[in-house]
Amino acid sequence: MEKRFTLTPSDLQSLHMDKATTTADALELLHLNQIAIRAAIEEVSTWVRQRGSTNVHDNVMTALQVLDTNAGAIGSAIERLRD
Repeated sequence: MEKRFTLTPSDLQSLHMDKATTTADALELLHLNQIAIRAAIEEVSTWVRQRGSTNVHDNVMTALQVLDTNAGAIGSAIERLRD
C-alpha cells in the first residue's frame, strides 16, 4: 500500500524557511570568501604599487570597487532571506 503525505500550509512555510536559511548560509560563506579574496588582492596590489607599477594598482583598485558594490547587494540579499 502506498503512503501519501500531505503538507499543511505550516509545513510548506517551514520548508520555504529552511531553503531560505540554507541559501542565506551559503551566500554568507561566499560573501566572506569574496571579502577575504578582495583583501588578499589589495595586499598584492599594494606590493605591486610599492615597486613602481602604479597603473596596475589603479586598475586593480577600480576592479575591487565592483566587488565592494556587489558585496553590499549580497549583504542585503542575505538580510532579506533571513527575515
